[in-house]
Amino acid sequence: MTDEIVCAVLPHGEHGAVVRLLTLHHGLVAAYVAGARSRAMRPVLIPGNRVAAEILPRGDGRLPSARIELVHSRGPWLGEPLASAGIAWACALTATSLPQALPLPALHQGLGALLDAICLAPSARGWTRALDGYERLLLREAGYGRLPASPDAEDWAALLARLETQGQAISRHLLAERRRDVMAARAILLERLKRIGSE
Repeated sequence: MTDEIVCAVLPHGEHGAVVRLLTLHHGLVAAYVAGARSRAMRPVLIPGNRVAAEILPRGDGRLPSARIELVHSRGPWLGEPLASAGIAWACALTATSLPQALPLPALHQGLGALLDAICLAPSARGWTRALDGYERLLLREAGYGRLPASPDAEDWAALLARLETQGQAISRHLLAERRRDVMAARAILLERLKRIGSE
């Protein structure tokens, strides 16, 4: 069993779900989890959670199945509007934009660091730069080159403006051919971040 990050959970059948996990050695992996919608498993299969997953192949071209145990929960932060929006966006972006089974250890480490920052920083001002860095890393790892480095002394308004511009690159390059509109999660996050500047 290895330490993985839950990125998406899609109900499948009466009791199960297809879970997308970002793994260190195999990249993004989809697996069927039996009983995923049970009272015991629902708190385990929250996007952003770290889990120990044992992936078990199944024949006939079917998705592998997985046995999953909780390692670290992000559940306590889901009641915080900014933290929950940050976790939701980071996980949705990762689940939607990455190809299956392509090892990207830098992204696994980057997503883990971003989620830790969201949960440990005293305010969203403390983790928004980490979010910016993760989006840039994802664009680079997906083959869209390097974006200009963000200045260390950048003020809040400039950081938010750059995130708006960066969103266009994400939508155009990473999510252009995806059917689901995950950019809605980013719009919710940016709207909440903008309120910080007006308070």
